[in-house]
Amino acid sequence: MEWYEVGLSLMGLLVLLIFIGLPIPFAMAAASLPFLLSIQGFSTSLVSTELKLWGVWIDYILLSVPLFVFLGELIGRSRIGPDLYRFMHGGIRVRGSAAYGSIGACAGFGAVCGSSMVGSLTIGGVALPEMIKLGYDRRLSSGVLAAGGTLSVLLPPSLILLFYGIVTDQSIGQLFIAGIIPGLLLASLFVLVVVIWARLNPAHIPQAEKGPKWSARDIALTIGPVLLIGAIITVSIYAGIATPTEAAGVAALATLVLAFWVGGLTKAAFVDSLMATMRTMGYLGLLLSAGVLFGFVMNYYQIPQQFTSFFLSFDLSPYFVLALVIVFYIVLGMFLEPVSMTFITLPTIYPLIAASGFDLIWFGVVYTITMEIAVLTPPVGLNLFVIQAIGRDHVTIGDVIKGSLPFIFTMLILLAALIAYPQLAIWLPDLMS
Repeated sequence: MEWYEVGLSLMGLLVLLIFIGLPIPFAMAAASLPFLLSIQGFSTSLVSTELKLWGVWIDYILLSVPLFVFLGELIGRSRIGPDLYRFMHGGIRVRGSAAYGSIGACAGFGAVCGSSMVGSLTIGGVALPEMIKLGYDRRLSSGVLAAGGTLSVLLPPSLILLFYGIVTDQSIGQLFIAGIIPGLLLASLFVLVVVIWARLNPAHIPQAEKGPKWSARDIALTIGPVLLIGAIITVSIYAGIATPTEAAGVAALATLVLAFWVGGLTKAAFVDSLMATMRTMGYLGLLLSAGVLFGFVMNYYQIPQQFTSFFLSFDLSPYFVLALVIVFYIVLGMFLEPVSMTFITLPTIYPLIAASGFDLIWFGVVYTITMEIAVLTPPVGLNLFVIQAIGRDHVTIGDVIKGSLPFIFTMLILLAALIAYPQLAIWLPDLMS
């Protein structure tokens, strides 16, 4: 069979299996098996499949994934995350402090947790009821929290950047560094959206709340754990002291101690964190394993290489190719969640980007921002449904979508800025190296 016949058949079978309701990891594996059997035969395929799956589960780099997930679960089930929001809201007395505090808390949470959904769930669970009670507009409240959760995907450690680095064989440390400046810029743009919203609709944001002043001890106990965990991850990786996996291990241990010591973590919540981590890794592990089989079939038939050669034969402008890829991912994000997209499509797309002359570290940041947009676009926008579920008695899914639109627009602005000025992403990694 020709490469394009295999490619179309593989993707067609995958889409069919997903459409009939098969979970994505099983759909990827099932779509791969007919082609794997035609390559190697039944007995050889069975052995090679076992070896490839075992290789995924013992991969040293992938060990950081459950550690980062566990770290986020500990913070989410202790007071560390909620207390950070309460300080950003109550400790800073300006009009709109709850909205600005939500962005700041999501950014701070993003520095210690790599999951967008966990970020929205943790901060949103505390902030959304509080903002509605204070009189904030429902669309603004839900939009700022749905979008704020995406900062966890861009600011290190980021699970999407981690998976991107694994698929494309790029430095995880450099990818994490590259996300810092764009992540801070995006948080600043989100603040600007709230400022403009307040100017255009003054009634949507109440006056500043007056409450008791925070003592220096309370501030230290609130901000200190987040700063310490973030410093362990960033400094150890960027200074070359530890690998991402080692940094994740030390950070997870530090988070466990802090969660019990200052975060009020109970034994029951600790067990819940372990169980939630295992459930998450059960899905991610199956997805990673299925992705290995899927990638093996594609590489055997040289689908990524042939697709790149075919596309480049049209002699298109590199920026036109980039625009097509970004539009493709934004549209695909309406139907698939980011992790699945990464393992299904990225092995074919990234060789095309590299052949077009773009830096793969830079594209990692661009790719991650498109994934942020994906979690805010219906009908499968994960953050939209997380926030709507939190505020289901007060907020409709329409409110969340409308509230997210201005923030999606700022992400598109950041994408344009990164394309016009690539140094926004690659200056810091170049400086550190």
